[in-house]
Amino acid sequence: MNGVVIVAAGKGSRMKMDINKQFIKLNEKEIVAYTIEKFYNHSNIQDIVVVVREEEANILKKEILEKYNFKNIKIAFGGKERQDSVYNGLKMLDKDCKNVLVHDGARPFVSKEIINNSIDAAKKHNAVVVGVPVKDTIKVVTKDNDIVDTPDRSMLWAVQTPQTFNYEILMKAYESAFESEFYGTDDAMLIERIGYKVKMIEGSYNNIKVTTPEDINMGIQILKSQNL
Repeated sequence: MNGVVIVAAGKGSRMKMDINKQFIKLNEKEIVAYTIEKFYNHSNIQDIVVVVREEEANILKKEILEKYNFKNIKIAFGGKERQDSVYNGLKMLDKDCKNVLVHDGARPFVSKEIINNSIDAAKKHNAVVVGVPVKDTIKVVTKDNDIVDTPDRSMLWAVQTPQTFNYEILMKAYESAFESEFYGTDDAMLIERIGYKVKMIEGSYNNIKVTTPEDINMGIQILKSQNL
């Protein structure tokens, strides 16, 4: 059994809009609706939890779940940090879930192939992250904008979601982090922290996270290319 936690509890301040970015429409359909649909219609996903800010739960119910006839979707409330939000979602998953995918609600262009590849890889390796090789040269700079290092680009990947894990291992990683009051920047970091190796598999450059106004235009172009 495979479950997914879709995280849609962020404020989206970089979007510079009054509405949560998850509810912004691309071609008359909300971003988070596209995201939920990808997992809802996937035969290898049996349990779905969407994490939203508590004050937006009714919006999700009426404007997304009821509007698009999504059934049996669980709702969890977001916490202070993303890590708190994901953990709230994990606790609501069916305990029979063997693998869990954690995915950004504002990343609506995840493909069926990426989901399948993530699940298959997690069965073998227990911990898998989707990403793409970086195209640009990366510089490490100080707070004063002095360049201190130029990492080997061939070893650098931009991390995406889903990030997919054995459910028991991920819960163990989360509980260990909270016991130590440790907060990581993504789920894989928590897994790495307790000594497990995480595999990287290739995603897609179309699997963008809609974060800024410029991303909306890019998203519309991706929809056109996919005939959605």
